[in-house]
Amino acid sequence: MAETMQFDLVSPERSLASLQVREALIPGANGDMVAMPDHAPLITTLRPGILRVDGPGGTAEYLVSGGFAEINGEGLSVLAEKALPLSEVTREHVDELIASAREAHEKAREEFKNEPGPVDDAAKLLADMVALGDHIRV
Repeated sequence: MAETMQFDLVSPERSLASLQVREALIPGANGDMVAMPDHAPLITTLRPGILRVDGPGGTAEYLVSGGFAEINGEGLSVLAEKALPLSEVTREHVDELIASAREAHEKAREEFKNEPGPVDDAAKLLADMVALGDHIRV
C-alpha cells in the first residue's frame, strides 16, 4: 500500500493545493469521509465544511462551500465552489457565504412555493453555512 496520495484542491478563483497526503477528511454531502491511498474510486458532492488533509508536511485545513470530490487510484481531486485556507478565513468571508445561502433560500421559497424539495435543500445549505461559521469561530 502506498504511504501517500496526490491531493489537488481547486476553486474557480485559484488552485489552492497540490501535494502528497496520507489522508483527507472530506465533508461529503452524505457525511464526512476519510480518503487514504488506494481508496476505492468514488465521486461525491461536498457540503459546506472543513476539508482537512494530513501529510508528511503536516496538516492543512480548508473551508469549502460545496463542490465535488473525486477519489481515484492515484489520489484525490477536489473541485470546490468556493475554497479558502482556514487560516485566511475572516468573519466577512463567513458572513458573505451565509448571506448568499440566505438569498438562495429566499429565492427558492418564492419560486417553489408548493415544491418542498428545492426549498428544503436551500434551507439545509443555509443551516450548514451558519453551523460552519459557529464551528470555526472567526
